[in-house]
Amino acid sequence: MSENRPHAGHRPAGWYDNWTEGPDSPWRDRPAPDYDHEYSTLTYERDGRIARITFNRPEKGNSITPDTPRDLTHAVERADLDPRVHVILVSGRGKGFCGGYDLDMFAEKSFRTAEGPDDVNGTVLDPVVNALNHNPWGTWDPMIDYAMMSRCNKGFASLLHANKPTVAKLHGFAIAGGTDIALFSDQIICADDTKIGYPPTRTWGIPAAGMWAHRIGDARAKRLLFTGDSISGKQAEEWGLAVESCPAEELDERTEELVGRIARMPVNQLMMAKLALNSALLSQGVANSGMVSTVFDGISRHTREGYEFQMRAATVGFREAVRERDEPFGDYKRARFDRSHTEQE
Repeated sequence: MSENRPHAGHRPAGWYDNWTEGPDSPWRDRPAPDYDHEYSTLTYERDGRIARITFNRPEKGNSITPDTPRDLTHAVERADLDPRVHVILVSGRGKGFCGGYDLDMFAEKSFRTAEGPDDVNGTVLDPVVNALNHNPWGTWDPMIDYAMMSRCNKGFASLLHANKPTVAKLHGFAIAGGTDIALFSDQIICADDTKIGYPPTRTWGIPAAGMWAHRIGDARAKRLLFTGDSISGKQAEEWGLAVESCPAEELDERTEELVGRIARMPVNQLMMAKLALNSALLSQGVANSGMVSTVFDGISRHTREGYEFQMRAATVGFREAVRERDEPFGDYKRARFDRSHTEQE
């Protein structure tokens, strides 16, 4: 090869170019893939090499609706297919990351939404069908329930199965179904005072994603799910659930530093590293854990105790039912569980 002929050796650190950059890029003459798409539960933005997915129901604590898993699936796939994106960051607007399922709707209003059924009308996702399937005086079909809840899991699991790295930034609270989303992310970074846990194990819920033992081990997962207790972001770091925890006022800066470092890496290197590491995680039986947990989540909402909670929420309101559920544990509206097993504001 002639030394005067242009070649890769003449370009300093050419391996850090994005897929779309460089003289031999197959995307060199191709248009950018950006297109308009409105989501009802989140926003999507590409910022250089970072795709930012932000839950956008702050007035409802970014609680999960039937649209959330579908919106998340679409946004993650959009980022995964964009050759300019190296890392996907998921966060929430307002006071917290995600407060779980919108139980004002699910528990109080029997799955009815303000808008009513749309493109899911007549399917297993039809809210009218699921309301009838949760009637305490009716017959519960567990497979209708499973078909509905497993679609939520598939949507949230898009964070795990995406080819590119996913990072969840947690602040304020990541509770119940919010943890199903966060635990499917490759990395969690959080504020020290974030409240993280699954209180619905006290009644009316089992973590359908089934990811707790895979993320923090059997004993610690049982410690949380046998009590419904929550931990702080700081303890999440100590337990290995979060890769980093910091004071809330530093979270934005520390998160940008983390995703910025990931984004510098060649995208194909990131993909290969994730796929290689996921092979070990998936061999642990993640899919089976999710299937079993989703079935038990449905059962937990159709026990005598589950029906009592549902009826109480429909009668006096979800917040009052939660107060009655959590006050015996001494942590209603409390922030965290610490090493001395006492709750603090």
